[in-house]
Amino acid sequence: MPHFIVEYTDNIKEESNIPLLLEKINTVLISKSPLFPVGGIRSRAMELHDYRIADGQEEDAFVHGTLKIGAGRSEADKKAVCDELFDVMKDHFADLYARRYLALSMELYEFDEAGTYKQNNIHKRFKK
Repeated sequence: MPHFIVEYTDNIKEESNIPLLLEKINTVLISKSPLFPVGGIRSRAMELHDYRIADGQEEDAFVHGTLKIGAGRSEADKKAVCDELFDVMKDHFADLYARRYLALSMELYEFDEAGTYKQNNIHKRFKK
């Protein structure tokens, strides 16, 4: 962990450069090591085809990010990383936001390690 999931409406696909956004997100998360182990960082995007926004009368769009982390980080650390990630999202979509109706949002989902199952040999590449 952490995992960052971006959901976005398909009506902004051509203008949004989602692969670059994921690269920026990973750069932020990697910079937080050892708070977040590098070998556990994942980011992914899901293009949405079926959605309805507001009254459906405009070509509205949205991007929603979810940061999933295991429990155990301080409130200050969680706030700092979420603030930085949301700033990345706002900056990444600033031009698009200025040209069209666009809703940006992000949430933190923190879970207890009980009930999660993992097997990951990527971590050993980053152990020193």
